[in-house]
Amino acid sequence: MDISGNTIFIPGSTSGIGLALALALRERGNTVIVGGRRADLLERLAAEHPGLDTVRIDTADPASVEAAAKEVLERHPGLNVLIAMAGIMRAEDWHRPEGFLESATGIVTTNVLGPIRLIAAFVEHLQTRPDATIMTVSSGLAFTPLKATPSYNASKAAIHMLSESLRLQLADTSVRVVELEPPAVRTTLMPGQETSEFAMPLEDFTAEVMALLESQPDATEIQVERVKFLRYGEARGDYDQVIATLNRLDPHGD
Repeated sequence: MDISGNTIFIPGSTSGIGLALALALRERGNTVIVGGRRADLLERLAAEHPGLDTVRIDTADPASVEAAAKEVLERHPGLNVLIAMAGIMRAEDWHRPEGFLESATGIVTTNVLGPIRLIAAFVEHLQTRPDATIMTVSSGLAFTPLKATPSYNASKAAIHMLSESLRLQLADTSVRVVELEPPAVRTTLMPGQETSEFAMPLEDFTAEVMALLESQPDATEIQVERVKFLRYGEARGDYDQVIATLNRLDPHGD
């Protein structure tokens, strides 16, 4: 993925990693459209960051995805990058259905069906662009499970395999598939994570991701150094130790 000169839509980017990347990409000379559910928050972001476009979208709602895609493409027919950022993470107790079923349904709807719906809405258009990118967002927890968040772990593992499969299917098109694999980052994704000493500072994560995008434009997986502990435990042969360390030290995934 080239670091500048793109038109980029980032649903789920009104805060946290999504917003940080949206602002960093805009500073590098890209046209960036931020998507989110709350109209008031989108209006505030547009006022605070002139030049940043906004579109209301709820990726859990198929009609909202369809309407947002139409609006984005009408205003930005040169769109060539989709970053499927929206996601939720919740602690669950799978000993009884009331401890997980409602949560799991919501997580799968947002974290798995959301990106699928987004890709469905834009994939034909992206194939008309000479240089296009779909960026998915998985997690280090796609590769090493955090005990407290079974559905989140599974949803991100699904995104990893979806990314791998799409890369094969779209190899005959102009569309690249890139997977961003964050570690725990200091955001509000989970209670207490924003101040967790085990989570990576957001500004450090953003800077490292931007540096990787610039130095490795053909990379298929964007991995900051801190996520490699989780990503490659099985390949290194220390998977059991990685699981033990993760679940002993950090309730938020780092």
